[in-house]
Amino acid sequence: MWALDKVLGGQRRPTRFQKWAGRHPVQAGLWVAAPLTLFLWLVSGDESDSPLFVVIGGLATWLVLGLTAASERLRQRRLKRLGIWDGS
Repeated sequence: MWALDKVLGGQRRPTRFQKWAGRHPVQAGLWVAAPLTLFLWLVSGDESDSPLFVVIGGLATWLVLGLTAASERLRQRRLKRLGIWDGS
């Protein structure tokens, strides 16, 4: 698994945005989920089950992106541990 990670660029220094997302995984998920939720609400129209669909879609987006940002935090910890990145 680590060989594949290295081939895909997992041992490169994180970008500025990746550093921020790793430090703030909840906010990173909300910054994307909130506009998407508003878009789903606008597109849903007057259907009776649309509020439920919008809420579930927004929460699912927030959860997936928040977990992705949390995994970035773990990647950054691993880079520090291996001595590839000093955390700055």
